[in-house]
Amino acid sequence: MAIAIPLDELPVYSKENPPQPDIDFSAGAAFLLNKPKGWSSFDVVKFVRRRVKVKKVGHAGTLDPMATGLLIVCCGKATKSISQFQELYKEYIGEITLGGFTPSYDAETDITETGPTEHITRKLIQQKLEEHFSGEIHQVPPMYSALKRGGKKLYELARKGETVVRPPRAVIIYESEIMRFNLPKVTLRIKCSKGTYIRSIAHDLGETLGTKGFLSALERTYIGEYASEQALHPHKFGDSLLDNG
Repeated sequence: MAIAIPLDELPVYSKENPPQPDIDFSAGAAFLLNKPKGWSSFDVVKFVRRRVKVKKVGHAGTLDPMATGLLIVCCGKATKSISQFQELYKEYIGEITLGGFTPSYDAETDITETGPTEHITRKLIQQKLEEHFSGEIHQVPPMYSALKRGGKKLYELARKGETVVRPPRAVIIYESEIMRFNLPKVTLRIKCSKGTYIRSIAHDLGETLGTKGFLSALERTYIGEYASEQALHPHKFGDSLLDNG
């Protein structure tokens, strides 16, 4: 059985260190990529697989299609190291729209319920973040998620109008910060553990504020010390493999 390559020994390709066409990617490599809005995480994996011509390719943490930002993609022997990336903390910039509920907890589905926002202040949001979204918390994953129940993904059931009980899961919020406050929108920076659903934070924050809320935009800015600023756009990634070919 192949042993996972330690992250400090793994070749990591980025803007500062773009991949070259003469590299043997089957030996193991990780790519810092900036996922465009509208692409699924698997779209990025397929894009990389076609260009590195290595069968084993996987990503280290899903981003929803509406989200942008850092996606780490591993190929070859580095796929054994994916779990090491997944254990690292994540940081996100999330825009939450207050006063509206969507079944998916984000902008992928339509608003079906509304709530008041006149009473909401920046100070109240800060208070609720400190009281309910700090340290270890328990959150219920959204129905529109890739978690499985009975062999089917929850979002497949949700699209059929079905709802199932989802046990709360423990996650850790290391830091949260209000970056912008312009009702009905508020933008937060959140540093958290793996498995945290920012969509659930948007929904739950709305509830604790006495209204509704959904995630209207999201960017993943960090996975551990790896930053989205270092990440290549997939098309730039593809171009780098053709420059010297």
